Amino acid sequence: MTYQDTINKRRSIYALNDQLPISEDETVEVIEDAIVASPSAFNIQSAHAIILLGAQHKALWDDIVTSTLKAIVPAEAFAPTAQKIAGFSAAAGTVLYFEDDAAIASLKEQFPSYASHFDDWSAHGQGIAQVNVWNELAEKGIGANLQHYNPIIDDAVKARWDVPESYRLVAQLVFGGIAAPADEQQRQPADKRVRVVR
Repeated sequence: MTYQDTINKRRSIYALNDQLPISEDETVEVIEDAIVASPSAFNIQSAHAIILLGAQHKALWDDIVTSTLKAIVPAEAFAPTAQKIAGFSAAAGTVLYFEDDAAIASLKEQFPSYASHFDDWSAHGQGIAQVNVWNELAEKGIGANLQHYNPIIDDAVKARWDVPESYRLVAQLVFGGIAAPADEQQRQPADKRVRVVR
């Protein structure tokens, strides 16, 4: 499989189960290697992750996300939300992605002429790390979808997993065995999105 094949294979897959095609340890290694190898501006390495598996993964969705949303979603409208959360809980794990704001602030102090750019640049590095992990999981036959329940779950996540205060939660990648493939996706042709100038 070429890298382009892997890029094309990566999709948002929501029908997930807890039956990974490789071992949990191999999955963890794939995620770790992808994050460590991902480049960042000024080598800031501000992208961090916590990998939740088993009961800890379920605690995120069944306890933290469910209780948080129950407090803000009207009871009569909660059924679709509960169904969506159950789908995430049924997966094998979740990668919690964080940005280290202390590392970003340090670079702003060291390089004041670039200070206004570091938030954007760190976001670029975060995106690279996330898509590298996602592509690597796809290459291994593991499905995933990216969620953003931050900032409403931030405090509970930090308290439960002893997250450093300077870490800001930015996304949650749910991953697992593929119970059903993604639906067909309509993509614009390259000439609608890319301009070539010679």
